[in-house]
Amino acid sequence: MLELFSFAYFPKFETAIQYLAETLADKEQWDFGNPVSKKYVILKNYLEHTFRKLKTDNGVSYSPDNKFACFNTGLTTGNQEDIFAYFEELKNKKPGSTAQFCFRAFLKKSDHQLLTNFSGNVPDCADYFKDPELLIFNPKYELIPDIDHIISDNKNRFPSHMTSSDGNDLRRRLVGSIDEVKRKARSNYKLAVPQYYNGRIQLLLPLCLTSGSPNPDLALVLYRLKDKTYSARTCLTIQMAYNNARLIVKPQSDWLKP
Repeated sequence: MLELFSFAYFPKFETAIQYLAETLADKEQWDFGNPVSKKYVILKNYLEHTFRKLKTDNGVSYSPDNKFACFNTGLTTGNQEDIFAYFEELKNKKPGSTAQFCFRAFLKKSDHQLLTNFSGNVPDCADYFKDPELLIFNPKYELIPDIDHIISDNKNRFPSHMTSSDGNDLRRRLVGSIDEVKRKARSNYKLAVPQYYNGRIQLLLPLCLTSGSPNPDLALVLYRLKDKTYSARTCLTIQMAYNNARLIVKPQSDWLKP
């Protein structure tokens, strides 16, 4: 959370996150699996990277006197009302801190505090949709994987029971899984889930490497090239893939779940 914390001081960050997740925002699973104690790791990652995108795109709004700031979290209440992070100028700055603001609350768009200071300058949510075509898998494009690179650079991401396998076994499993998902994606383009990473839109496809398992082991990352080709040079764990995909929108996929 480095950039968000550099921008603002959060007096009770964990309490604010819990309120946002459990009370204000539309219900969503913000942790992986079913932890005994909720940490909201997906939500924290989402807020940090949403803030980074908005900051880059000049999407953070300031009051005319610069005493208040806010940004659109991209989340909504159960009644689909936008939720904003609201900040006030930090009066007593801590030594060594770069924070110019102090976090005050997560607020609905109709909140009086927000309307008072931003009535004509309420910011939009982060925009990932300048080229909608990038969000959808095109079955007419060729998909070319770099098998050697995927294995050599990502072996630690493979299931633990496969990390001790020799290169030939991993290669066979990977090639078979990619061939299978190619066929599936060409008949069901919705299988591919968009993600936002490093300032660009990419697509994710599920790789099922474990025989007999209904769940994917990894997500194959597709980079669209200009010559009607998808290049695949890396793969992600399912947790990594979900974190990246959630930046755009809550995935409505059968295979990518927290």
